[in-house]
Amino acid sequence: MDSGFMNRIWIIPTGDEIRSGVVRDLDSPMVMSEMLRIWPMAEIVRTAPVYDEMQEILNMLLSAREDGADLTVLIGGSGGGHRFSPTLGKDFSHSAMDVFLEQGASREIYGKNGHLWCRLVCGRKGKMLVINLPGPYTEAKAAIQAFSAAACETDDVAEINRVMAEAVFSQYPAGSAEL
Repeated sequence: MDSGFMNRIWIIPTGDEIRSGVVRDLDSPMVMSEMLRIWPMAEIVRTAPVYDEMQEILNMLLSAREDGADLTVLIGGSGGGHRFSPTLGKDFSHSAMDVFLEQGASREIYGKNGHLWCRLVCGRKGKMLVINLPGPYTEAKAAIQAFSAAACETDDVAEINRVMAEAVFSQYPAGSAEL
């Protein structure tokens, strides 16, 4: 892939805890730094954090597409907390991507208790590439660095997704399982 390919990049942080200010968004600056390292001439749009609600995330993906984004990076909302326990937060980034994307690949990582820790998705809507990252900083960093390396080598979404999932999986303790 031509390293100048990503001319316009959207970064969309998600999560009620980010939006409300309970948790600081440390991931967006790190993702921006990594994207500019690989594509120094890219124009980057970092949106205000969005609540982890399906329609809000879909609206942001549509806005990115209408704006001509080559790459959109969703941060957070990759787990399955509320599907495991009603006391855990709701995560809808990967669900919104399933609805939005025309083609894609995904991988899931589970804890030994069966809790979905992370579902990474990589796909396309028209010419726009869309990826998601887990919210925890070390996992997000591993994923975006793996993405950067893979995206410079291939445009195959399944391969990019595989490389990202392996990088995130390596951040988890023994007993986790990748599907």
